[in-house]
Parts: sequence; structure tokens; C-alpha cells
Amino acid sequence: MKHIIQFSITRENKVYTANGVNIPIVTEGRTFEKLQENILDAVSLYFEGEDPVSLGFAPSPTVLTNFELIPSLHDNKA
Repeated sequence: MKHIIQFSITRENKVYTANGVNIPIVTEGRTFEKLQENILDAVSLYFEGEDPVSLGFAPSPTVLTNFELIPSLHDNKA
């Protein structure tokens, strides 16, 4: 039983994208605040009318986000 719904967040072309790590959800937002709102909305819709336990989650799972930073290894700013 999973107690955490996990998302990996990236930013590309001025858009934040959240990809569910252990749940089939993908959402995006132009700001980080809008992305957070969209994640909560998407999770709510995913579980709407469903028992989280029947989907392998605890009755009240929490949401964990990880923001991925992509370093510029060839930036030539040395």
C-alpha cells in the first residue's frame, strides 16, 4: 500500500510539467503555483468515485514532488 503519491517536476520552454512516478498522471502549469494547483486537481479527479485502497494507496495518501534541475555541463562559463 502506497502512502505517497510522487511526482517528478521539470521545467522546459517556460512550462512546468509534473509526471506521476507511481500514478498515471501528467499535468503542467506556466507557474509553479499553478502547477501545484493542477497536481491537486488531477489527483482529486483520479481518485474521484474510487477508493484509494482499491488502487493500491493508503486511505489518505500525501503528495510529494521532486523538482529536477538539469545542469548545463557545457555552459563554457568556466
